[in-house]
Amino acid sequence: MQSEGLNGGWGKRGAGIAFSIGAVAVVTGAVYALRPIAPVVSLGVLYVLAVVAVAVVSGLAYAIPVSVGSMLAFNFLFLPPVHTFALRESENWVALVVYLIVGVVVGELATRSRRLARQAVEAETLRQADAVKTAVLHAVSHDLRSPLTAIRAASEGLDSPSVELRAGEREELFETIRIEVHRLERLVNNLLDLSRLEAGPARRTPELWTVDALLASALEQLGREADRVEIHFAADLGLVRVDGRQLNRVLVNLLENALKFSSPSDPVDVTVEADSGRIAVRVRDRGPGIAEADRERIFDPFERGSNAGPGSGLGLAIARGFAEANGGRVWVEVASDSTGGSTFVLELPEIEEAAAVPF
Repeated sequence: MQSEGLNGGWGKRGAGIAFSIGAVAVVTGAVYALRPIAPVVSLGVLYVLAVVAVAVVSGLAYAIPVSVGSMLAFNFLFLPPVHTFALRESENWVALVVYLIVGVVVGELATRSRRLARQAVEAETLRQADAVKTAVLHAVSHDLRSPLTAIRAASEGLDSPSVELRAGEREELFETIRIEVHRLERLVNNLLDLSRLEAGPARRTPELWTVDALLASALEQLGREADRVEIHFAADLGLVRVDGRQLNRVLVNLLENALKFSSPSDPVDVTVEADSGRIAVRVRDRGPGIAEADRERIFDPFERGSNAGPGSGLGLAIARGFAEANGGRVWVEVASDSTGGSTFVLELPEIEEAAAVPF
């Protein structure tokens, strides 16, 4: 590790030296090319550009040698007598000293500017990180509080010696605890899934699945809420090659979103169809609908629509991320005025069953 650090340090120094030499060479070529159209003494100011560039890129430690080297190069190549460091006219000495002082001062200013810019970027990065942490805390606070409150109330009811519960009532409280624990697990999984998606493309283990098997697995996680979901399958649906765990997260998040925005007395309609080599799963709720301006924004992490209530704003972002990782996509269809609500569509590439299963 120490040798790697030393090698990296020498490499950085070598790059700084090479850039410094290159900057001086470029400006020297420019001065040589401009000699026929401008006084040579006035062209020396161009070396300040090399000093500034080196100061910004490599720092003052390289800019000062560049300033001195530029003065020597200008003297040797362009000020009479050329190809010697002797000077014939006194004003040339003044010009060189001025160029040196200006180069050093400008280099120092450029280095300070770079330092201040870096500090400003670091401060902005910290500010954004704090803002994200605050957004996460606000977003998940309700989703954490609600199941914890339900679990506490149910457990206190089971533990209270002053309350006599029938067997059915006890089972109902146990079921409440199980449902809320699963809800907490899904929130934690959503946070972990989002961190994986933010880190880069999601790793997946693709396998052949039927859509009804994926939906059955998702419904199992919803508990009693699954009774409100009505599913309609088209005939002759093919298979999909996807990561089962990731698609389970997609379907659970879409179904939970639809159940949340539908009243307890309204069903959630799920329609599965195939067309042009794609399988589309449409999840329609009976909620207030989604404003046109929110149709893309709601798929960003920690974002919710203008009609949304409290929540983490993670489910749809994760649904879209995992769908795209498996070659699919998720979007919101424009709802007709007659039906109302919102329809979220999950589309996946279909695999012909005959081609998928070799004989």
